[in-house]
Amino acid sequence: MNARPYSLTLRDAIRDLSSRVERSAHPLLEVRDVDHVGIVVLTGDRGLAGSFNVNIMKRAQQLMRENANHKLHLVTVGKKGGEFFSRRGADISGRMQGFFNHMEFKHAIELGDMVTSQYLNSTMDRVYLVYNEFKSVIQQQVVVEQLLPIVPDDKDRHDHTEIIFEPNEIEILNAILPKYVNVQLWRVMLESYAAEMAARMTAMENATKNAGELIDSLTLTYNKARQAAITGEILEIVAGAESLK
Repeated sequence: MNARPYSLTLRDAIRDLSSRVERSAHPLLEVRDVDHVGIVVLTGDRGLAGSFNVNIMKRAQQLMRENANHKLHLVTVGKKGGEFFSRRGADISGRMQGFFNHMEFKHAIELGDMVTSQYLNSTMDRVYLVYNEFKSVIQQQVVVEQLLPIVPDDKDRHDHTEIIFEPNEIEILNAILPKYVNVQLWRVMLESYAAEMAARMTAMENATKNAGELIDSLTLTYNKARQAAITGEILEIVAGAESLK
């Protein structure tokens, strides 16, 4: 996944840069009182992927309970999450689904515009992402990550190496921050889709293995029953022959 090192490096650079300026320098950095919490939940459009979707929705519900004292707004990415939270009467302020098979960066831009606009107009004061991070074919990890406001580097400012920015920090942030949100969402969407495919492959492999074992067990049971029936018939024939003597 080439998008991962790029987006994580960009994230570290933005966090370092944002720690060098005042938090009020850009709306996406500004920390305000939290009344409304946005949660972006990334699931799949289809099932048959083991516990992939279930684990995400359980973690999202846990996060909702942790923020129960705030007004919650959900943005669901994927059909399964949208259906799950709709049935439970959650406030869904945005939906995206049906694009994973032909996913492009424009979908990340669409999601980024949706989330950023709600954040800038104070519909959301903080935004979390809930998604499955791809670790390996047999392992996925549910991650909760704060997207907005952007969390700065926690290093002491006095520890920073002196860097000269051209034109200046503020103008660089104004140009990069909107793109930063889109890049992070693109990474998360790719992580989620890769994790879903891995979970589906593992689930199908386990299903095939279990089906094979079930077939072997049923075949053995059938053969035993058939052998018992043949043996019974032979005994009846022998008993009949003996009675005729």
